[in-house]
Amino acid sequence: MTLIASDTAHLPLMGEVAQQNYPTATLYVLATPIGNVGDISLRALHVLRLVDAVACEDTRNTAQLLARYGLSKELLAAHEHNERAVADKLIARLQAGQRIALVSDAGTPAVSDPGARIVDAVRAAGLRVVPLPGASAALAALSASGLLNDRFHFAGFLPAKAGQRDAELAELQHITATLVLYEAPHRIVDTVTALAAIFGPARQIVLARELTKLFEEIHRCTLGEASAWLTADAHRQKGEFVLLVEGASSDGDADMREAERILGVLLEECSVKQAAALAARITGMKKNALYERALQLKQKA
Repeated sequence: MTLIASDTAHLPLMGEVAQQNYPTATLYVLATPIGNVGDISLRALHVLRLVDAVACEDTRNTAQLLARYGLSKELLAAHEHNERAVADKLIARLQAGQRIALVSDAGTPAVSDPGARIVDAVRAAGLRVVPLPGASAALAALSASGLLNDRFHFAGFLPAKAGQRDAELAELQHITATLVLYEAPHRIVDTVTALAAIFGPARQIVLARELTKLFEEIHRCTLGEASAWLTADAHRQKGEFVLLVEGASSDGDADMREAERILGVLLEECSVKQAAALAARITGMKKNALYERALQLKQKA
């Protein structure tokens, strides 16, 4: 089914939307669906019909999306490799009084997607930028997670190289807010394994894949269980992922840092087993958890 953006008979509210103010010489930062074509706002449909051109991450993908809504527009490639160059062209067109929509392949532009440099340049030129909110994979996953935390820390995609990834995770492990990560299917098992090694096996993780699509799946478990869940069924490793990791405990975080300091000293003279046993006696923490952390510290040494 094709949804016609201007069909007010089927969408009574479109008439009201059309009466709102849509200034010229304006860049409209427009969120598009992350999977389900029905997750588009009425205002976004009206603006897509109204604008002179659409700056987009992939012209083929955007052409197909617009066709689903019965629309056809001039498309301008605006991806991570040409943002600065295309910004000048967009600014010239905006200064001539045009309306331009900025979209990414899916979701909200400039959030782990191209667009921030273009928005920065347009604002620096003194031109207006209007956001049209909509689909966001991070917020969709958070809303369905059940993780009880009123704060979240959005980290987006981790570095592809293992060493850089682990270094970034080490900096994130003490954050008490829910951690939000994006991950690709070919790296998901390695990333979850690294999370369990650095954060410890006890924290909760939510693995949300293919959000709003036919094979959407949202699974919650501990970090220690996540890798086995993924590898038990090859289909669970397919699709784009949002990972939500339970935030660190404020008190436990300080205790673990002190325990790691003690383990580091003991490991200079003792075996892993002995160091864990002694650290448990000193700190009162569980020996098994300290043994796992001692193994990690020994491997990094």
